[in-house]
This record gives sequence, C-alpha cells and structure tokens, in this order.
Amino acid sequence: MRQTLPVPARLLALLLFFASPLLAAAQADCPLRITLLTCAPGAELYSTFGHTALRVQNVQTGEDRVYNYGTFEFGEDFYVKFVRGKLPYFLSIERYDDFIYQYQMESRSVWEQEVLLDCTRRAALLRALDENALPQNRQYRYDFLFDNCTTRAGDMILRQAPAPVTTARVIPEAADKAPTFRNLIHRYLDSGQQHWSKLGIDLLLGAKLDRRVTNREAQFLPEILLQGMTGARGADSLIVSAARPVLQLPRPADGGGIPRPGIVFGALLAVVTVLSFMPRRGVRGFIRAFDFLLFFSTGAVGVLLLFMWFGTDHQLCANNWNLLWALPTNLLAAPFVRRDSRPMHWYLGATIALNALALIGWIFLPQQLNTGFLPVVLLLLLRAWLIILKPHYHAPEADRT
Repeated sequence: MRQTLPVPARLLALLLFFASPLLAAAQADCPLRITLLTCAPGAELYSTFGHTALRVQNVQTGEDRVYNYGTFEFGEDFYVKFVRGKLPYFLSIERYDDFIYQYQMESRSVWEQEVLLDCTRRAALLRALDENALPQNRQYRYDFLFDNCTTRAGDMILRQAPAPVTTARVIPEAADKAPTFRNLIHRYLDSGQQHWSKLGIDLLLGAKLDRRVTNREAQFLPEILLQGMTGARGADSLIVSAARPVLQLPRPADGGGIPRPGIVFGALLAVVTVLSFMPRRGVRGFIRAFDFLLFFSTGAVGVLLLFMWFGTDHQLCANNWNLLWALPTNLLAAPFVRRDSRPMHWYLGATIALNALALIGWIFLPQQLNTGFLPVVLLLLLRAWLIILKPHYHAPEADRT
C-alpha cells in the first residue's frame, strides 16, 4: 500500500522545491570569497617549510586582504625570546597585492583553494578572523608542531564546516607505517639542501620529535595541509576546491655547494687519527690543543642541551639523547684531560663507556640521532682511549725512555 505525505509536509516540500533556485542564486551572489593560500618553501631556513595564510575578498566593497598568522616582531630581545621559547606570534592583516609581491620577489610559488562553505558559514569565518585580529586576541604562543600559521589557518576553516568533518589521508593508514615528526621535517630540510640546519635541529630537539604522527597532526606543514584540505569534507560536502596556481615560479637556488656535516667531520676524524700515531713534537702540540677543544666544545654543547631542556619553554628540547656523547662535564674536564692521573683516567673511561653506548645504540635509541655526529663520537672514543692507553705518544720528549 503506497503511503502519502500529510498536507503540511507536502506544502513544505513544495515550498522548498520552489525556494531552492532562489537559495542557490543567493548563494551564488555571496559577496565573500575566502581562499586558503599555500606558499612554497624558500631558500632561507625560516622559509624552508613554506607558509599558509587566508585570503578574504569582498565583491561589494572591493577589499582584498590576507590574514597571516605567521607574523612576529623583530625587537632587541628577539633572540632571547626565541631561544627561551617565549617569542609571541600574532595575526596580522595586509593587502593581498603586498603579500603576493613578497613571494614573487622570493621566487616562491603560491596556490589557492577556495572555501566552499555556504555564505553564512563564510561570514562566520570572517567574523572569527576579525575577532582573532583584535589587539587583545591576535597574539599567541607559537608552537612549531601544534600551533603555527598553518594549523591555525586550517583550524579556522574546519571549525566553520558542518559536522562531521574529515580531511583527506596524507599518511599511511597503518599506525606503524606513519612517519614521525622528525621524518616529515627531514623531507623539507633534505629537499632544500639544509644539511647543517638539519644537524642543528637534530642536535637540539629531543625524543619527543620522534613520535609517529596522526593524519591530522601531519598537516602542520603547509603543503601537507593543502593535500589534506583538498579532500576535506564537512557533512559529506567538499570544504575547499582543488588547488589552482596563483604564482608558478622556479624554486630559488639552495645551498647545495656546501659540504655536508658528515664529510667535514669525517675528514677531521681521518686527519686526527693519522696525526694521533705520529709522535712528533709539532704534531703532539697540535693534538694536545685539539684534545682541549674537542672536550671543551662537546661539553659546551652538553650545557646548551641541558639549558634548552630545563631552562626554556621549548617542550621539544626535552629527553635529548645526544647528551650521551655531548657530556656537560667535558666542559670542566677539558683543561685537565691530558693529566696522567687516576681520577682523570677513570673519567675518560666513563666517557668511553657512554660514547660506546651511544654508538651501539645509535639505531635503537628512542631518538633518531644525526649520522653527521658519528665521526665526533668516534673522535671522542679515539682520543680518550689513546690518552689512557698510549701515553708514550703524548708525553714530552724529555720524559720518553
């Protein structure tokens, strides 16, 4: 038996049928156009990972503005705040022409994805952006992984989308196949030939960077957010359009001509190894000075790692396993490392044990250590072993029998 709708329901359906073209026309006439801007990586370290911003155009008023969450002030205390993890970022608003000109000058491509939310939700998104831009709201504590210019722009769009909200898969579905935060960062540093910057990042950032990412967490990087947003859906409707190029420019030249850290430190290891077995007066003087510099510099690095762990707000600097070889105590031991005394030999023996542990556990530690430091660890092992067991190579000429 066929069922029929009650009269009120039929009237409502009829009204919706005739009103739908009007609603579609009103949607098409929405004066707001909002787009997600994704900017390609640049040549400098600060631009290696790219950038994200939101563009808002108003057809009625002719306004064309960019909301940029990646702004900070370069003041006298910039470096102090940066090192301590207290550098505030803020949301700024600038003209689109000014924004795009900067990327044109830096030879960095820009892609645009139009926000497909209805006009009401677009208006709500604009209100939220303007509220964020108020003097009392615009500042925030920057976090490279979880709260940066990219995550903020993406979150602002997704908050206005109808539930349930999903983004496209950008990493393998199996959790054990997912990359770590460090893996994702390495992709950009390797692509930009930033090998020394990679060495510094791997030195300063501890084991927390080696956690596997979730699909949403992986989108803290601009180009990966672009991929995730391309297939993002709210209530089974697309949230943004496919990306279209605004600027297509060749990538700026990188620093590929600079020797990699592994090559530089490896060459140093080879030279010092050869000189260590040449018992000549001039060579012995060089080796004596080198021993001081080696232990002093690794000790200074260790003190820096401890400071970054306990003396700053950088959470990613905690649990740093580089302290196995960069011993802070080396800083104090450096002036006495060549003394032929039992306490110093015990100390050098302890450094041998710790460096050997670091070397053996290089691939098993919960933190991915940079292979560029392997020659440094080998140097520490070599010099400590020779100081203890081969004193006749280093004793003054008059003391030799």
